Amino acid sequence: MEQQRSLTPILDFLDPAALDYTQWLQVGMGLKESGYPLSLWEQWSQRDAGRYHPGECARKWEGFGRCGAAPVTAGAIVQMALDRGYSPAGEDYALDWDDLIGPASGRQASERPLVDKNWVEGRELSIPETWDPASQLIDYLQALFEPDELVGYVTESWQKDGRYVPTKGCTDRTAGQLIDALRACKGDVGSVLGDYDPKVGAWIRFNPLDGKGVRNENVTEYRFALVESDSMELERQNAIIRELELPVAALVYSGKKSLHAIVHIDADSYEEYRRRVDYLYAVCKKNGLTLDQQNRNPSRLSRMPGVQRGENKQYLLDTGIGKQNFEEWKEWVEASTDDLPDTEALADVWNDLPPLAPPLIRDVLRQGHKLLLAGPSKAGKSFALIELCIAIAEGRPWLGFDCAQGRVLYVNLELDRASCLHRFRDVYNALGWRPEHLANLDIWNLRGRSVPMDQLAPRLIRRAAKKGYLAIVIDPIYKVITGDENSADQMAAFCNQFDKVCTELGCAVIYCHHHSKGAQGGKRSMDRASGSGVFARDPDALLDLIELEISPELRTQQENAAVCAVCMQALRRAGKESSASQDDACSALQMQLVCGEQLDGMERAKLALDIEQARRAAAGLTAWRIEGTLREFARFPAMNLWFDFPVHRQDTTGVLGDLQPDMETKGGRTSWKTNFNKRKTEGQRREERKSSLDTAFDACNMEGRPVAVSELAQYLGVTEKTVRNRLKEHGGFWVDGGQVGRK
Repeated sequence: MEQQRSLTPILDFLDPAALDYTQWLQVGMGLKESGYPLSLWEQWSQRDAGRYHPGECARKWEGFGRCGAAPVTAGAIVQMALDRGYSPAGEDYALDWDDLIGPASGRQASERPLVDKNWVEGRELSIPETWDPASQLIDYLQALFEPDELVGYVTESWQKDGRYVPTKGCTDRTAGQLIDALRACKGDVGSVLGDYDPKVGAWIRFNPLDGKGVRNENVTEYRFALVESDSMELERQNAIIRELELPVAALVYSGKKSLHAIVHIDADSYEEYRRRVDYLYAVCKKNGLTLDQQNRNPSRLSRMPGVQRGENKQYLLDTGIGKQNFEEWKEWVEASTDDLPDTEALADVWNDLPPLAPPLIRDVLRQGHKLLLAGPSKAGKSFALIELCIAIAEGRPWLGFDCAQGRVLYVNLELDRASCLHRFRDVYNALGWRPEHLANLDIWNLRGRSVPMDQLAPRLIRRAAKKGYLAIVIDPIYKVITGDENSADQMAAFCNQFDKVCTELGCAVIYCHHHSKGAQGGKRSMDRASGSGVFARDPDALLDLIELEISPELRTQQENAAVCAVCMQALRRAGKESSASQDDACSALQMQLVCGEQLDGMERAKLALDIEQARRAAAGLTAWRIEGTLREFARFPAMNLWFDFPVHRQDTTGVLGDLQPDMETKGGRTSWKTNFNKRKTEGQRREERKSSLDTAFDACNMEGRPVAVSELAQYLGVTEKTVRNRLKEHGGFWVDGGQVGRK
């Protein structure tokens, strides 16, 4: 099963012994909700031999999904792994394209590790033979508490299943009271705290309490969190804690196999405390410090310094190491791991400015930049992009703009392989160019295999890394859009993937997008593309196509010119072009008369077929105006084109100059502001929702398999409940459980 193969490395990463009971249940719920067998949860749970009980998984499994609550999905399992430092090694379970880890609040911090786990050297603990137990505890209390804050501590314990378990302990004394008593106890800590079992040791809570209990709600200040790792050498723990510059208020040796680092969190609320602890744990995990995940809560007990534990001492190793507080530490982590360049002084480079990237398309686009071609349906956008690919491969002009010559990759997301390959040959033939540099042209056919852009980008980068492409053309992008195309933040994240490709490969990324519905003539070129304005503002160059209305007179004129041209070609083939005067060459009727007199029967029959074909081609001509919005170059004058299937040709005669695009009118006059000021009606919004749902279904259904509601939700960037409501509103789909199909 593809899904099961995807989650296998995540389950291998998660240690059931490191999860609490609730998290263990969530793993089971997520597996069942996602269609996995009970045996998978059973096998994974058996890795925690201390807590595993035969038959318990089966009993819990039967009850999952019966309470009617929102289901726990596989995403919860993935997030658990991310929170603990999981980083996908392959393509089986696609996360962020560059494999960031950690919760949303901490992803920048985990882009790359601060500590090289393969080269870290252990740091020896400095535990002296002689010590002063009271001074140890006084230093600890002064480092963590204000004098008037209540401290929770435990000296009594009891046995459970062969283990010593602490009692609730005491919470009725302030740090100041304890310090005064310790100073006067003459080294007898037990006289202050109560006697403890030296085989077991004693415990203390690192956050102040309200004196009413020892639960999370009794914590009065969310000041510290516990970082503890008992699965690695003490010296290695010590080294990583210090190299990570953790803001440690107190570092305690537990007397056994772990260090207890009491780390500044400095949160104003329990919610903020949880976010910051998640961030802290993710960074530690990423840098090789495997933590006990059950130590996250703010009321947690830690080992008390200044007491005996078996043959060893619970010892205060250090106070006030690393950064001073959480905010300073987090800023340092993100500055050290974000892979962003440092700031630079303009004065330092003023006389030695770096060279600009050379043009890929003269006066339009530089190499390594982004270009968007926007236009309505039937504008021939795909053909225009194929023309551009060929122009770059052959080093020839495109729409009158000179192009640099080099390798280009065309990513075909829409056409079947045969149709795509034939289009390239058809365009070559229509342009009249010899295919002398076909080695510069690569095609990646992904119809039926395309994935969202955040998953496509890393795969594209891997395949193109050593090819030396000058440009990568992606056609069309609606096949790889994730999220709501009307959402600015979601589309900004989507467009950032193009930046990743440009930066990693050093090549231009060129793509096309469709216009929104309705007349476009009254809009600015950068407001015509469908969806968020991010589409038009993100690329370095926007070329926008808008259709011109051809009058019947102009259509007749073009038909006349086409017939005259084929007649003249027929006369040339027969060596009798001199028989037609300049005046004759301007009249289709006169040229046909001349040809009838000068050509033999076979030539006249062929001419008749050519004339019919020329008339059909002229009838199919469409007229277009292309406008540019450029970041690196001055705007060029609007250019008029004929789309003479399958290629675009410049209007060299100027006949299209006076034509106007389709515009909405109001009161008999053209309204240039209609599209800016008109608010969408509910009907228009409903149609947009239907259109986006159709697009999402087509994109997810490329492989011909059933489409899950969860897939549509991920594609649209909305909840599954919203998807179900939209499916019901649309009316053209059936829903069976979690599967969707067209009626």
